[in-house]
Amino acid sequence: MKKAIKILSLMLIVSFVFGTVFVGCGSTNKEPVKADASTKDAAAKKEPVTLKFTYWGSPIEKKAVEDCVKKFQEKNSYITVDGMYIPSADYLTKITAMIAGNDAPDLGYMDVSLAFKMAEEGKLCNINDFLAKDSELKKEDYLDNIWYNWAPGKSLGTNSACESITLLYNADMIKAAGVETPPTKAENAWDWDKFVEIARKLTIDSNGKNALDPAFDYKNIKQYGVQFPTTWQYYMPLVYSNGGDYVNDDGSKLTLSSKEATDAIQNLADLVNKYHVAPSPVQQRSMPAPSVGLQSKQVAMILAGQWNLLDLGAAKLNFGVGVLPKLKKSVTLVLGSPTVIFSGGRHPEEAWLLYKWLQNPESSIDLQAGGLWMPLMKDWYTKPELISKWAENNPSHPEGYKDAIMKQTIEKGVSGPAYYVKGFSEIDAIIAPALEQVWLGNKTAEQAIKEVEPKVQEKLKGRYDNKKQN
Repeated sequence: MKKAIKILSLMLIVSFVFGTVFVGCGSTNKEPVKADASTKDAAAKKEPVTLKFTYWGSPIEKKAVEDCVKKFQEKNSYITVDGMYIPSADYLTKITAMIAGNDAPDLGYMDVSLAFKMAEEGKLCNINDFLAKDSELKKEDYLDNIWYNWAPGKSLGTNSACESITLLYNADMIKAAGVETPPTKAENAWDWDKFVEIARKLTIDSNGKNALDPAFDYKNIKQYGVQFPTTWQYYMPLVYSNGGDYVNDDGSKLTLSSKEATDAIQNLADLVNKYHVAPSPVQQRSMPAPSVGLQSKQVAMILAGQWNLLDLGAAKLNFGVGVLPKLKKSVTLVLGSPTVIFSGGRHPEEAWLLYKWLQNPESSIDLQAGGLWMPLMKDWYTKPELISKWAENNPSHPEGYKDAIMKQTIEKGVSGPAYYVKGFSEIDAIIAPALEQVWLGNKTAEQAIKEVEPKVQEKLKGRYDNKKQN
């Protein structure tokens, strides 16, 4: 909630400070410089350029990005990259101040809460313009549902990396309980009743009884069957699975209040308050991060982002992956913050070279193979010689990964509401606290959302025309 309030405050600040009209990518008619033209001889003829690149991330991501940038500079010797690592909590404040001071980065990560607004105000480049002039890449090379388009023919860019939501589990705990291993194929996905049954068998009280036992003591649980964060990234997959959506086709009406949506959200809440197989938000505050909970055997399964594979692989945990349980159909959620090129930057052509470099899985192969990122390019999901470079024979990608995550992402992946609901951050700042009462068991999902629906309706501004599925 504090983060949501902070983002809203920053959006008001940005409305004031973004009064300066920047020039750059929108005004250039030159062909973007091609990365493969950066030989030593060609580089020697070019004027030195310094690019300012801003980003956030974990210590591992920071190191990998630094290595990636170093290789880029070696290939393009006339370009120096001033990499500015900014902690995510401070990122929007810092970027806002830089732009207000006429010191915009050339390119960088961007929180989606401000990305669309900045693009609509002319503060970000239209990536389609670069692609139209590029001989190496075309839009069709990318996954379809990772684009942030703000108007017809205009895109602020793609995800920095592809991510999706999945089911992860401690294989030793599954074996000890004698329950089925979560399925890895969409056609075999557990229905909700089956998922609840398995979660109850995996939930153990201090006396060793599971949640199916009449004598089960839900007030003294030592091992939970499942854990999930309560943000939209984790309830929206079930909403989509049940045939629901966040808003209607033109974005004029909230449909999160529909029966399909509220039933899906209620199913998640029932894991906490009815079946007692998942910790409440209050209980989670005293628990470690879900991936750590798997390692310490406090929880057997987690609904989680695939980026958690990085930590699980590094810990050498005996873990597995499965598709999410389904209601009506098997789906997953695709998500990821965009990387953008700022129109206030001084070197748009060179910024495009670095942009392409960062998006090339070969350049960031350690992040792909390590489990933090997934590629943005279609070929890396379909060509065996490319798949083998990142998704095989390493501890972060266990057996079943190709079906449960890779295939599910490209065949059943649905873009979350942050891609297509205009003003989504403001709306989520209303919905999220309302749903807190649902997770705590004080209200039903239907009651909570219906209560705030009038306030949400006032905020609805339509939807962006971004493809929801590949």
